[in-house]
Amino acid sequence: MTQTLWAPWRMDYILRDRSADQGGCFLCLPADHRGPLRERLVLCADELTLLIMNRFPYNNGHLMAAPRRHVASLSLTSEAERLALTNLVARATEVLDRLMKPDGYNLGVNQGLAAGAGVEDHLHFHVTPRWLGDVNYMTALGETRVVPEHLMATWERLAGHFS
Repeated sequence: MTQTLWAPWRMDYILRDRSADQGGCFLCLPADHRGPLRERLVLCADELTLLIMNRFPYNNGHLMAAPRRHVASLSLTSEAERLALTNLVARATEVLDRLMKPDGYNLGVNQGLAAGAGVEDHLHFHVTPRWLGDVNYMTALGETRVVPEHLMATWERLAGHFS
C-alpha cells in the first residue's frame, strides 16, 4: 500500500526566490529588538546573542545560537560574546532536554565556506537534538528527512521557555 508523507512547509524552501538570499542576513535583527519574534522563528534575543529555530531543520528542535553582532568567526567575537553564546547553547540543551527529551545532541559550528557554512559571514552554533534511531531508511536511502512536528508548533512549544 502506498503511503503519503506530507511536508507542506517544505514548499516555502523549494519555491523561494533565491535572489532574495543575497539580501540581508536572516540572523541579523533590529538593534533595539529583544525577546522572541515568531515570524522570524526567534526564540530569544538579548543585547549579545539570539537563539533562532532552523527554518530547514535536520530534526525537530534544531536551533541556532548566534551573536547579535554580524561577525564571521569565533576569533572575532569578544570574550563576553563567547561566554554568552556558550551559555545560550547550554540553556538551549536544558530546555530541549525538558521539553523534547532527546537522547543526545550534535553541537557545532561550520566556520567558513570550505567547512560547510551555509551562512559564512555570520557565526552561528547549531544545536541539533538527536534520538536513538532517528536516522532511518528515509534519510539513508531516500535522502529525505522526516520532521514530524510543524515548525510553528515547535516554536510555540519552545518560545516561552527562553524569556
